[in-house]
Amino acid sequence: MEMNGERHIAAPRELVWQALNDPEALKAAIPGCESIEKLSDADLTAKLAIKIGPMAAKFSAKVKLENLNPPASYTISGEGNGGAMGFAKGGADVALEAVSATETILRYSVKAQVGGKMAQLGARLIDSTAKQMADQFFDRFAAALAPKVEAPGAAPAAAPAPAPAAISIFSLIPTEFMGMPLFFWLGSGAMLWVLYLIFLSS
Repeated sequence: MEMNGERHIAAPRELVWQALNDPEALKAAIPGCESIEKLSDADLTAKLAIKIGPMAAKFSAKVKLENLNPPASYTISGEGNGGAMGFAKGGADVALEAVSATETILRYSVKAQVGGKMAQLGARLIDSTAKQMADQFFDRFAAALAPKVEAPGAAPAAAPAPAPAAISIFSLIPTEFMGMPLFFWLGSGAMLWVLYLIFLSS
């Protein structure tokens, strides 16, 4: 199975890259993601609840992050076990391309294989479910990064008080989260939705 896609996101590439560092935000955007547990800087486990047609199961996934090239690209490989429902394993290449100062294209290319009962459901059902879940993830993720627009007729916001000194926004970004470097959470989170596509698109 192979699946390729892309999504335009109305945010700078650096902001998209940084947003993938927030595990809670990614957990909220990834359909069926229940938990993320770190094992090392490049290895983690996750639990996903997946439903395809009449079948539903919880997958335990093991993932490895490789070829990290912030803020441009990375490679993800992993495998998941859903008990009686079957298994899935494969990998994906993910890339972020800045098309302007305020827009980024996220591209992904997935290769995977599945076995067990999940492989008996038929390619059409699995492909349609995969597209639906991928759209759901991207809609949630892109909405969180989209610029907030005031409703027509809304009162203008009060002018902010003058800042005592100029501060670079990058100085406010922590270098670590929960004891792990930000690039770890970046690859981890992005990997989860790609792995989810692996499960549903195979």
